[in-house]
Amino acid sequence: MTSLPEPTVPRLRPGVRLTSDPARGELALLPERVVVLNDTAAAVLTHCDGTATLGRIVERLAEEYEGVSTQDVSELLQRLAERRVVDLDG
Repeated sequence: MTSLPEPTVPRLRPGVRLTSDPARGELALLPERVVVLNDTAAAVLTHCDGTATLGRIVERLAEEYEGVSTQDVSELLQRLAERRVVDLDG
């Protein structure tokens, strides 16, 4: 999978929202079908506000976590775009 071009600005698709799932204590995506997120996906999606570029999201994540790479974040966002969870404007 190739890396997304800069400046890619990911955002949740209209009608998709990131919410807390109290039963599991995890973040989940609604409304179509519940998509329970692993910690990595949840961390990335919390920064997808429609204004932050891919580069800025990676910078923010690198402040919180070690070993964050543009390639890994890019691949995750591409998979989420294929599942119609995020839009990737570039």
